Amino acid sequence: MNVLPDLKSLIKDVPDYPKPGIIFKDFTPLLADPRGLALAVELMANPYRSQGVETVVGAESRGFIFGIAIAQALSAGFVPVRKAGKLPRKVRGVTYDLEYGSDRLEVHADAIRPGSKVLVVDDLLATGGTLGACCRLVKESGGEIAGMSVLIELEFLRGAAKVAEYGKVHSVLRY
Repeated sequence: MNVLPDLKSLIKDVPDYPKPGIIFKDFTPLLADPRGLALAVELMANPYRSQGVETVVGAESRGFIFGIAIAQALSAGFVPVRKAGKLPRKVRGVTYDLEYGSDRLEVHADAIRPGSKVLVVDDLLATGGTLGACCRLVKESGGEIAGMSVLIELEFLRGAAKVAEYGKVHSVLRY
């Protein structure tokens, strides 16, 4: 008997959200399933266990969910990448395009130690805008990108190709 959950069965499609024509991949059922959550975190973290990752970066807000768990699994620190205006001290920021418009992400200017090995984590890779912005922030802060890990990749949007300059994307689930 297989005790591991089928992770794809824990992802629910929500048609026409947040706008008509989009099929939103809702992973909250996976978060509610203890075995599914544990497996997802392990599968996202495992390729980086021997890579010397010192810091995990996750984008607001869904990247926080997996980023903190992966940081703990790798005995690394966690740095949140926030939307504009959410951080109280001096920041470094980038404006980027995403599926439905544009946005700005920021990180504390001193959050990433120059030369540190950084794993960039998010829940979903679509067009590559958010992941690319996070990678730009890491590079501009002097960090070295050890890799990028996402739970879900929407391959038909070719986001991995758009962030290839920063390295290979490890995706647990592909659609």
